[in-house]
Amino acid sequence: MDRRKFLAAGATLTAAPLAAPSIARAQSTFNWTMTNAYGPGSPFYVEGPGSPTDFCAKVAAMSDGRLNIQHFAAGELIPALEGFDAVRSGAVQMNAANAYFWAGRIPAAQYFTTVPFGLNFAGMNAWLYHGGGMALWDELYAPLGMKALPMGNTGVQMTGWFREPIESVADFDGLKMRIPGLAGKVYAELGVDVTLLPGGEIFPALERGVIDAAEFVGPYQDRRLGLQNAAKYYYTTGWHEPSNTTELLIGKAAWDSLPADLQAIVEAAAMACNVESYTWSEANNSAALKDLIENEGVIANVLPEDVIAELKAVTDRVLEEGAAADPATRKVHDAFMAFKAEHQAWAEISEKPLFALPT
Repeated sequence: MDRRKFLAAGATLTAAPLAAPSIARAQSTFNWTMTNAYGPGSPFYVEGPGSPTDFCAKVAAMSDGRLNIQHFAAGELIPALEGFDAVRSGAVQMNAANAYFWAGRIPAAQYFTTVPFGLNFAGMNAWLYHGGGMALWDELYAPLGMKALPMGNTGVQMTGWFREPIESVADFDGLKMRIPGLAGKVYAELGVDVTLLPGGEIFPALERGVIDAAEFVGPYQDRRLGLQNAAKYYYTTGWHEPSNTTELLIGKAAWDSLPADLQAIVEAAAMACNVESYTWSEANNSAALKDLIENEGVIANVLPEDVIAELKAVTDRVLEEGAAADPATRKVHDAFMAFKAEHQAWAEISEKPLFALPT
């Protein structure tokens, strides 16, 4: 063997042990825990197409069992809204919820669930995936040792259920209502007594008159909770939640422990669930709304135009005040609104004329 061949052979032998740790790491098996803000059996939020348990199954299949995620619905391991602390402390690796539940800790997080009079499903995901939204989300959570991915979306939601009709803005004054997020701040400006309740607590509170109104999701999900048995006036426009993103919260240390291929699998499974959950919602809401109106005595209406106009004016003020009070919120707010303006300009040319065509 000449000198060059000997050196090449030696280099190959030397390189082999250096590659071994990388190979071993790639083949490691990871067993994680995911908690959830929603109760056992909840369609979309816990079970069914595009749900968190579906996400866990997709990850297990795509990774050939190298990443196994055990899912616990609200109350099975921790209470409904304690997932943020559980992930941050490292007690669990993942949590499924909505970012606006953490508004008291991170006001800017609300923008990654929904913004009143904001973006629809297509616009929201365009912002997140291609308009800089994900980078801002990472920037917001990095100091807390966490990251997030979109893992679901309900699409546009209904305004909510009311025990009495809404005929003017004055009807909001003194109303007790369950509603989360930025819309709750808007309602509060109009005299609404706002409360945040987990999904499983909405019906008993509405039935007993503890609250006078409640917003949850849309016809299919709302019917399942039995909200039609506690209130009969069902309003729409979707002003408060033109879309609603499910947050997959992940501990950064756990995330960094995954090899690149498993990180890619998690991202792909989350994106798949984001689309699948939305299309599942779109496929089921129409029949559910028809059933509520025809068989359950529900009175479905659009909010009066003057009420919507006032809600928009108050929303603009509330959003600006929130941005002025917090630099992180200002940064996210300005980026969101700049993208919204561009997306809306395109929607005015593309989608608006389409939906104005005769049916």
